[in-house]
Amino acid sequence: MKKSKKYSTAGVYIALGIGSVLMIFPFIWMLLTAFKTNAEVLQIPPTILPSSWNLDSFKNALDMLPFGNLYINTALMILFRVLCAVVFCSMAGYAFAKLQFKGKNILFTLIIVQQMIPGQIFIIPQYQMLAKVGLTDTLFSLVFPGIVSAFGTFFLRQAYMGIPDEIAEAAYLDGCNRWQTFTRVLFPLTKSSVAALSVFTAVFAYTDLMWPLVANTNINHTTLSAGLSTLNGQFSTNYPVLMAGSLLAMLPMVILYLIFQKQFIEGVAMTGGK
Repeated sequence: MKKSKKYSTAGVYIALGIGSVLMIFPFIWMLLTAFKTNAEVLQIPPTILPSSWNLDSFKNALDMLPFGNLYINTALMILFRVLCAVVFCSMAGYAFAKLQFKGKNILFTLIIVQQMIPGQIFIIPQYQMLAKVGLTDTLFSLVFPGIVSAFGTFFLRQAYMGIPDEIAEAAYLDGCNRWQTFTRVLFPLTKSSVAALSVFTAVFAYTDLMWPLVANTNINHTTLSAGLSTLNGQFSTNYPVLMAGSLLAMLPMVILYLIFQKQFIEGVAMTGGK
């Protein structure tokens, strides 16, 4: 029994090791490609290591794209989308979980249905709304689709559903009204869920490509993901420059993950459990 257990444990570690190598290999290839010349990238058979480790691709990427503006635009978009998700989704999740009002089940059903519909369907009406008020090519246009989130509402509703009703009732007996009960008693209890939602919202905002391309046509007003798409040429692409730009663009999310990896893992576990 002990030997079979050891073999099974070793098999699990081997499988996880192989999976880890497969997962990290694209990143390693991107890193190595960034230091190659375009001729080396197109060489057949392909080479793994660059012949000379030069930084020309990084210099060209910095010259071709205004990374300063792209970093600022992306950071502000993520910040405001996270704030909107935390504020509005917390209030909506609390209302759906703890309050009783007419049409509650119908409204929540609509939220669930919205999660099943591809977000691309809403691009045209959202753009028309912004165009009519003249807010395209602005920071608000980047934040606009993330002001409310069906996923965030559902996620935090599940968090509030897990809080016993007796806690809210005790707050009422102590003289708290509904707003005070929400802000001072129940909201602090969802701290881990709010942190997880913040990380998820930041990742979703960072990877959003189509909307920034549609809403903002000025390269100085767009985000990192949309800016990188301009490095992909129509007929030919300088792959080392593209990979160098991708490395520069991914730095914020790598830092964000290293800081909030605990909340990210907890969020994945909570979503799967509920």
